[in-house]
Amino acid sequence: MVAVVSDGAGSAVRADIGSKIVCLYFLRACKRFLAEQPFSSLTEEIVWDWIDEIREAINFKADSEDRRPRDFAATLVAVVIAPTSSIVIHVGDGAAVLKRSGADLWEVPSWPYQGEYASTTSFVTDDPQPRLTVVFVDDVIEEFALFSDGIERLVLDQAEKAAHAPFFNRMLAPLKAAVGGGNNEDLSTALQSYLDGPSVCDRTDDDKTLIVGVRI
Repeated sequence: MVAVVSDGAGSAVRADIGSKIVCLYFLRACKRFLAEQPFSSLTEEIVWDWIDEIREAINFKADSEDRRPRDFAATLVAVVIAPTSSIVIHVGDGAAVLKRSGADLWEVPSWPYQGEYASTTSFVTDDPQPRLTVVFVDDVIEEFALFSDGIERLVLDQAEKAAHAPFFNRMLAPLKAAVGGGNNEDLSTALQSYLDGPSVCDRTDDDKTLIVGVRI
């Protein structure tokens, strides 16, 4: 299972395109790797190669539009989940949370990065290189969620550096009760309506991307 979230910088001219490039090229690189090699051979060095590919694609797009790479600034949160181990790949804000098999605790393997000034973070396009965090989890992951920075204030306890378990338990409950695997269109529509509703929008005006998954 592979999931990825990317959020463009609000001040960047072409940040929406940057985030699309990040997701597309990450998924391509990951798919190509897993088609050729076992997950157990994945290393941080290989992840850096993926990041370099993404940066090259953004540089090419910037050159073609006579812009700077930072005009396409975007973050990256990704998880690659294998049967008995997983990896979290993270640049910037947003985060991934995981629940191990048989556990009640939601873990935050990599905390959202906040820069020196308010509302600043790291991006894949940072020069000379991004602030990349790679975390290997040597255990069975039963449930996970990825989210952009617009969700952070709703789901993370900043003081305790912990996930707000009731939120994720509530979000995952319908998915755990659903029949069959793959993307559930009805639940996706319901989740979109919730994120677009006043209970969420009244608390944040930033990007609200949320991906949730459960092992079946």
